[in-house]
Amino acid sequence: MPGTTIGILGSGQLGRMTAMAAKSLGYRVAIFDEASDGPASSCADLTIAASFEDIEKLEDFAAQVDVVTIEFENIPVSALEYLERRRPVHPSASVVRTCQDRVLEKNFLLTNGFPVAPFRVINSAEDLAVGLSELAAPSILKTAALGYDGKGQMPLVPGDDASKAWSKLASPRAVLEKRIPFVSEVSVICARASSGETICFPVQENVHVSGILDVTTAPAQIDSGVAAEAQRIASAIAERLGLIGLITVELFLLPDGGLVVNELAPRPHNSGHHTLETAMTSQFAQHVRAICGLPLGSVKLRSPGVMVNLLGDLWHGGEPDWKLLLREPGLFLHLYGKRVAKAGRKMGHFTLLGIGEVARSRALQLRHEADIGSRQTNIER
Repeated sequence: MPGTTIGILGSGQLGRMTAMAAKSLGYRVAIFDEASDGPASSCADLTIAASFEDIEKLEDFAAQVDVVTIEFENIPVSALEYLERRRPVHPSASVVRTCQDRVLEKNFLLTNGFPVAPFRVINSAEDLAVGLSELAAPSILKTAALGYDGKGQMPLVPGDDASKAWSKLASPRAVLEKRIPFVSEVSVICARASSGETICFPVQENVHVSGILDVTTAPAQIDSGVAAEAQRIASAIAERLGLIGLITVELFLLPDGGLVVNELAPRPHNSGHHTLETAMTSQFAQHVRAICGLPLGSVKLRSPGVMVNLLGDLWHGGEPDWKLLLREPGLFLHLYGKRVAKAGRKMGHFTLLGIGEVARSRALQLRHEADIGSRQTNIER
């Protein structure tokens, strides 16, 4: 119940916003991460900076928290299993194991009858050559582990040099996935409580640039029947995994209205940041509710909206023009407090309330103008 302590593994922006939601409900927050100054640490009551393999520090962490969750899934499963013997851990080690490994994830989806693109498990250059021949179509080679935001991925076509590609990927295991022609990318964030109750946020449409999420529009402008099916798939995946907390299911919408599951993330997700303003309950507050056994909140939208990521590239001409953004009615700016801006690094986001393409066009225009404003200010200085 509120007043107890939530332990979060990871100190990035997802942990920061989860911590802020927890604090608003009266919880204490403890962060465990290898970094001592991550964005979440400034919002926590306690930060333990240590390796996820440091048993002594994990024991210290477990002694000071009442429930444990994650803000990213690339955490050693051994650390989660150790903590599970001491405190409730949501999502569980078994769920994280499945979702952090593309081979296990794809096989889970296929075995349980969820729609996935044709794929092959790759363990060698020879496997890759066979896979390219069998799929006989443009494909994407993805590392089995530690791939995110487009990292660890390589587009290939039949006839490409398998040995050269395998050497370049430099991974012991991978998945070769057939490219699927799709109309759009959508995602569903589903919460599942310990009682088994599930509830899905409205389906949202995502646009990626260079493998990194750029813009999310909520709700997605898709057929209501397709949206209902996407939510059904997400709920079924959460139930089959036995997950407690949130899971984000990324899907491809096909030209015929069909859906194919792309990836799973058992945590709050970049595409759900807009819920801080658009939804009755934000994804972060919902995650806290789910892992703590509180009633799940309403996911009804208070307003449609568009979320735009702010990457480190925006700082190339100097500090962006925040005043320009903050003058815009219905715009909510979130900066994560990261000290160094790097290309491709997620430094913040903003949400602009509004409907569909009109709001999306305005949001992209505002980001562009904030970039131009930063360069003009830098020149004047």
